[in-house]
Amino acid sequence: MAHGCEGCRSGAELDFTFSMAFQPIYDVAAERVWGYEALIRGTAGEGAYGVLSKVAADQKYRFDQACRVKAIELASALFPQGADLRLSINFMPNAVYEPAACLRATLAAAKTHRFPLNSIMFEFTEAEEIVDTDHLTKIITEYRRRGFITALDDFGAGFAGLGLLADFQPDLIKIDMKLVRDVDTSRPRQAILAAVLHIARELGITVLAEGVETEAEFLALKAAGIRLFQGYYFAKPAFEALPPIGAGAAVAA
Repeated sequence: MAHGCEGCRSGAELDFTFSMAFQPIYDVAAERVWGYEALIRGTAGEGAYGVLSKVAADQKYRFDQACRVKAIELASALFPQGADLRLSINFMPNAVYEPAACLRATLAAAKTHRFPLNSIMFEFTEAEEIVDTDHLTKIITEYRRRGFITALDDFGAGFAGLGLLADFQPDLIKIDMKLVRDVDTSRPRQAILAAVLHIARELGITVLAEGVETEAEFLALKAAGIRLFQGYYFAKPAFEALPPIGAGAAVAA
């Protein structure tokens, strides 16, 4: 049996329920939705904080696994048949024991719902302190081997974004909304963004801007060379549904 499976079996059962909302990721070059991020919500649509506050330390693994399964289950029912869409799922690296063993529930859910593995993107956030970067590298390597897309979320807001990029390179990085906000008027943000985009090009990493709220922000980011966008400017998350794309898509087109 794979090392770490005892850790996968341990932990307290979840004593609460939850669901998901979906927010689109828009590709301005293709003028279409690229994918959707699955965001944790309460069963009546309550915000993520109310759910996450219920997760005890010994429930992290089971919660992480349940989130993956729930996201795949809902997306398989919501995504139009044959649509070329990605499903972005957040995961907690510190809740993964042995990468291959901890993927069993994900692989089983994808098989059950006939959801293609290469349409699943796993995001890990820079805001979560990475205890063991070697372990994270093993996770990313295994996920890629399985055909999953990997992404570093909240880039520029957390503990060690540049250090993480030096150790390994995800397929995609998501620029944190703190760098996006007012980027059209903030010279420091523009300089940081230009540097990040240069690094990403050198490493062959796709860049996505998240938290985009205004047309001015969008136009500045688009002019800088970003093609993937997420934020209220395009659409707010919809509870257990795929929201229509708003005014942002019309301007982008």
